[in-house]
Amino acid sequence: MTGTQADCPTPEISQFVHDVRLHKIVGAHKLTSKTLQLLTSLINKSEWSTAENLMQLIRHQGRFLVSALPQDIVIANTVRRILKIVREEYDSAQLRVHIDDAQTALSLHKLVTQTSEQRSGDYTIHQAGLKEALLDHLSEIATELETSADNLSSQATEHIHSSELIMTIGHSKSVEKFLKKAAENRTIEVIVAECAPACKGHQLAVSLGKTKIQTTLIPDSAIFAMMSRVNKVIIGTHSVLANGGLRAICGAYSLALAAKHFSVPVIVLAPTYKLTPVHLSNYDQDDFNILGNAEAVIPYQSPAARFSKAYNPVFDYVPPELVTLFITNTGGNAPSYVYRLLSELYHPEDNEL
Repeated sequence: MTGTQADCPTPEISQFVHDVRLHKIVGAHKLTSKTLQLLTSLINKSEWSTAENLMQLIRHQGRFLVSALPQDIVIANTVRRILKIVREEYDSAQLRVHIDDAQTALSLHKLVTQTSEQRSGDYTIHQAGLKEALLDHLSEIATELETSADNLSSQATEHIHSSELIMTIGHSKSVEKFLKKAAENRTIEVIVAECAPACKGHQLAVSLGKTKIQTTLIPDSAIFAMMSRVNKVIIGTHSVLANGGLRAICGAYSLALAAKHFSVPVIVLAPTYKLTPVHLSNYDQDDFNILGNAEAVIPYQSPAARFSKAYNPVFDYVPPELVTLFITNTGGNAPSYVYRLLSELYHPEDNEL
C-alpha cells in the first residue's frame, strides 16, 4: 500500500464517521466495538509486510478518526490498544525465535535482557505468523468487550448491600444494569437526579420503576439536601483521564462535592475501554467540553434571553480526590491505581497518535 493510499481513510472508516455524526451509532460500547471491528478488518485485508508498516497504517487511520471525532475518546483508546497489541505480539514472536535459535534454556537474566532490547529495537523485521497471532488476540479483545457489561454488573452485590439508599444522576446504561443486578438479591432504594436540562434521569427512573425498585426522582437543586440520607453515590462516566479524574455528565461535579461534604463514597462504573492516557491541561480546556443547545436553559424568545448569555455544557471535570472507587470489568481500583491500568492497556509511544 502506497503512502498516499495509507493517508486516505478507507471507505468503511469514512462511512463510520458519517454514521457517528448522524447519531446512527451512539454509545461508548458501540463506538468501541465498531472501531475494533474496522481495524481488525484493516489488519486482515490490507497489504503490509512488517509490524512497522502495520503500525503506520493503523496510526494514519487512527489520526483520521480522532480528527473527525475528537470528542469520542473511546475511539482513540481502541486505536492505542491495538497498537499495543501489535507491539506485544511482535515482541513475543521475536522472543520465541531467539529461544528456538538458542536451543538451550535461557537464564532469567537473558530473557529479561532480550525482551527489553527487542522492545527498544525497531519493528521493521518481517515476522512470519504475525497476522494470525494478531487476529487471534483481537478476537479475544472482542469477546472481552462483549462480556464487559456483564462482568461489570456481576460485581454489584459486592458493593451494594440490603436497605441501602443509592443516589445517581442522569441515565447511564452501566449504572442501570448495575442497580438492576443488585436488586435481584438486595432490597434497595434509588434516588435519581434528573440532570437538567436534558433530564435523562427520567428515563432511568422509569426503567428502574418497571423492575419494582423503589425509585425517587429529584431535581438537581435537591441533591445537597438529600445527600445526608444517602449511603452511596454510583455514577457512570464518559471517560477516565490519566490522573484518575472524570470527564462525566454535567452535574456530576456538584454531586461529588455534596458527597464529599457528607463523607458519602462515590463509586464510578468505568469499563476499561473508557480509561484514556489523556491529561486535563489548561491549554486544552476549550477542547474538553461541548456546549449543547441553550434553548432548554433560556428559550430564545424569552425576555431574559435579550439581557443574558446562557451556556449548556455537556461535561463536568471531576477531580480524582472526589472519587472513592472505580469499578471496571476487571475489578475495583482506587483512582491512584489508574496509572497502572493505563500502562497495561497502552504503550507510552502511542499516547500521541
